[in-house]
Amino acid sequence: MNFKVTVGLSNKHVHLSKEHIDILFGEGHELTPMKELSQPGQFACEEKVDLVGPKRTIAGVRILGPARKESQVEISFADGFTLGLKDVPVRDSGKLDGTPGIKLVGPKGEVELDKGVIAAARHIHMHTSDAEKYGLKDKDTVKVKVGGPRGLTFENVLIRVHDTYALDMHLDVEEGNAAGLSNCDEVEVIA
Repeated sequence: MNFKVTVGLSNKHVHLSKEHIDILFGEGHELTPMKELSQPGQFACEEKVDLVGPKRTIAGVRILGPARKESQVEISFADGFTLGLKDVPVRDSGKLDGTPGIKLVGPKGEVELDKGVIAAARHIHMHTSDAEKYGLKDKDTVKVKVGGPRGLTFENVLIRVHDTYALDMHLDVEEGNAAGLSNCDEVEVIA
């Protein structure tokens, strides 16, 4: 089952519901695509918000589109420390119950989230045809080997399968830095 996959490193970012886009950027505002992302239909936006935590603010955090059902903030553990958030949980996207909240400030308003801050679980997006080819299914976990001077093996890498996904591994910047990885580097799924 060994196969290679390219890596995408994810820095802090925010996914917003349509309701929160209207509050933060004005009624009827449409997100402005700036750059396509590795997953079809996903894009980085021109729009940014400030994250206001109990201790500090991180200004200018990029929005990723399109709009989601529920707003979500993805940060690193270091960002959580900067903001003053304790115990930011590692979660799969959309699994927000029991997560901390935060204040979002945009040019037209602000939103106080009562939940939604996570450190994203490392994962591999894969099309249904890739899953069949490699004998995997949605929610499986695998190990991924990284070579090089800072080589290591990532465990507990979640497989996410959908017929709209493209094959790509997502790590946050802390994980990528620990392994000496850059965007588009190749790693090997080993189990």
